[in-house]
Amino acid sequence: MKFVQKLGKALMLPVACLPICGILMGLGYAMCPSTMQGGDVTGIVQQIGFFLVKAGGALIDHMALLFAIGVGVGMSDDHDGTAGLAALASWLMITNLLSTGAVSVLRTLEEGSTAFIAFSKIENPFIGIIAGIIGALCYNRFKSTKLPDWLSFFSGKRCVAIVAGVVSIIVSAVLLFVWPVLFAGLVALGKGIAGMGALGAGIYAFFNRLLIPFGLHHALNNVFWFDTIGLGDLNHFWAGDTTASANLSWDLGIYMSGFFPCMMFGIPGAALAMIQTAKDNKKKIAIGIVMSAAISAFVCGVTEPFEFAFMFLAPALYVVYAALYGIFTVITCFVGFRAGFSFSAGLTDLIFSASLPAAHNTWMIIPLGIAAFLVFYFVFKFAILKWDLKTPGREDDDDEADDAEKSATLANNDFTAVAQTILEGLGGKENVVTIDNCITRLRLEVKDTTKVNEKAIKAAGAAGVIRPGKTSVQVIIGTQVQF
Repeated sequence: MKFVQKLGKALMLPVACLPICGILMGLGYAMCPSTMQGGDVTGIVQQIGFFLVKAGGALIDHMALLFAIGVGVGMSDDHDGTAGLAALASWLMITNLLSTGAVSVLRTLEEGSTAFIAFSKIENPFIGIIAGIIGALCYNRFKSTKLPDWLSFFSGKRCVAIVAGVVSIIVSAVLLFVWPVLFAGLVALGKGIAGMGALGAGIYAFFNRLLIPFGLHHALNNVFWFDTIGLGDLNHFWAGDTTASANLSWDLGIYMSGFFPCMMFGIPGAALAMIQTAKDNKKKIAIGIVMSAAISAFVCGVTEPFEFAFMFLAPALYVVYAALYGIFTVITCFVGFRAGFSFSAGLTDLIFSASLPAAHNTWMIIPLGIAAFLVFYFVFKFAILKWDLKTPGREDDDDEADDAEKSATLANNDFTAVAQTILEGLGGKENVVTIDNCITRLRLEVKDTTKVNEKAIKAAGAAGVIRPGKTSVQVIIGTQVQF
């Protein structure tokens, strides 16, 4: 679990490169529409637009490479660039050894077969992640290696890339047999859901949200958003394609469009329901937790602060929440709303994707958004009251919580005071073994989990506390966690 959590955090590094891609390509297509049809580029404005489109496309086209280096650096113990270099070496070696030209020398590779297609798509984010992991693990294990004097030049960090290269050869030999089988499974899953049209898109959206707590949604996204198995909904959308121009077997954008009404309007509706159903003496706490999370979801599509605020308090409600995503994805498919994102389904990406050729009926975000707001609001309010769910602001009162709330510093920018209160709730500094943070959470290893006082931690303004392992503790803070 700790390894998966570390990988999830490392993936945020390359993902953070995507928003600039969306901004550049969105502006570029707006300034130079002829780029979409491959027409002539005339005039200074269109030339600038063409320049911006190509700049953004450079990142989309090499996304797998970003994953390799980003994961390599992100998973290394001290985020050293040496791990990124080792990951790059691993990526180059694996993708060359498993290219169709190299593989065809070692085994029969019939053009058009599943195996041929698998190896022709070896330069994908999945392989990039594997290369990143190899680079990071080799760095963590061999960064302090001491060799004999006659090999001393290669001691320490200088040997990391060499070791990563050797490991990559072994991994390539394994993937020579495993990758076609794995690829065939992904193709079957993707085509199975893709063949279901709008219903399949809804099923995908449901599982996308359902896998968030485990961090496994990244694997699912690779099947539909990127060109891992030949779908690449996100890649095609931002490359300026349309369903017809790229001769696609699915309606371009259906694996992204449904997220916009849910994230931009559904989450604020659900947040309002939580605030209204909170206890009178805890409404301010509920507002502090879910309102800022709702704003974050609306503007930039960052949903974790909201989701982690209730998914472990009311897991049944989280399943309902995931189901609503599936339902609205199906609806958006049928009504013809099409939008894409480079980072997530917030207002920013909606604006910049509106000028792309695959975008369609983007004005419908208004009626769809109003519907999502109302449905999420009434469903959440009904479920919370009907089942007496312990969403933020509805937790059981006790003396310990009251004392903690009186002594904690809430809803202010004195991060030192907040950190001190959280640290005390974790059992003091002597109980903390390691501490790190991702985009919304503090991640800790503690000596004794019985010393962790969840009520005191939440009273400090934290959205919740998660215990993913015997000694692992996560404190949900929100986007201000870095401070």
